[in-house]
Amino acid sequence: MFLDPDFAFAAFDRRDRSLDGQFVGAVKTTGIYCKPSCPARRPLRENVEFFSTPAEARVAGYRACQRCKPDEIGRDREAVNKALQLIKDAEESLSLAELARAVGYAPHHFHRLFKRETGVTPSAYWRTLRTKRAEAALKANGRVTDAIYEAGYSGPSRFYAETGRRLGMTPSAWKNGGAGVTIRWAVAQTTLGPMLIAATDKGICRLSFNEGEADVREHFPKATVEHGGAKLSALVEGAVAAVEHPRAMPRLPLDIAGTAFQQAVWQELTKIPPGETRTYAQIAAAVGKPKAVRAAGSANGANRVAVLIPCHRVIRTDGSMGGYAYGLPIKQELLKRESVA
Repeated sequence: MFLDPDFAFAAFDRRDRSLDGQFVGAVKTTGIYCKPSCPARRPLRENVEFFSTPAEARVAGYRACQRCKPDEIGRDREAVNKALQLIKDAEESLSLAELARAVGYAPHHFHRLFKRETGVTPSAYWRTLRTKRAEAALKANGRVTDAIYEAGYSGPSRFYAETGRRLGMTPSAWKNGGAGVTIRWAVAQTTLGPMLIAATDKGICRLSFNEGEADVREHFPKATVEHGGAKLSALVEGAVAAVEHPRAMPRLPLDIAGTAFQQAVWQELTKIPPGETRTYAQIAAAVGKPKAVRAAGSANGANRVAVLIPCHRVIRTDGSMGGYAYGLPIKQELLKRESVA
């Protein structure tokens, strides 16, 4: 994998625990390699080189730090992989204590370790997995009640509460490809061109440029689609403000769905301050998957609510703009506006 030395040293210098196991820093003056969070005193920049794995550092003649024990990260990753398989095989949710005991770790430490490796907590991973099982069961057999128990829910009320919150659709909507969901739309004129806003009762489900009603129907073919009118006016006003004055972007309700990895990427996008950018590699590393640069790019492109989840703040590792679904001029103008205090 490509390892950006400047990014690595910045993480090493701030002792970024979230990147432990993703690379090691080797100190030329001592011959020792450490994980990013090592508490030891930091050497000068010119005295440090970086390797993707401890094995690479050993081949280069370095030995492991006895203080931070970077070689144990491999054992940690094996424990997380074992836990992931246990969760997938379980018919019911496993408690944190049960998982930690099964892999030989203390619960608090394993909770932190699992989130570092996957980007989500064990309970969040189980909920996402269960939701996917429910979706698959509904599409396969069409019987809501059967799907509820087949997916591992304790009963209908829990299923409706959780899938409604996470997916923005009722179980019947999943079964019928979105049927029963009402989506209201409007097109607002902005200085960046016509902007489409589409929303369910829960929040905005699509925000895009140079699209209209036909695009809403294409993306949500089984939904009831109607013009928003006064019911959508507040969201339209907020969305326009987000485009025209992005440094003072209002918080607007969203109704979007994605995999656990996509959700983790989108969460990182919202953390990028206005006027700043991150590379796809940095986003991948921030969610604990530095080798998944291409997947981070795909998750970035899967964002359905432009501007509100600021995918325009992500650029290529070489510093070039990269792509943008609505054209590079819009991406460049958004970044320009955000850079103005």
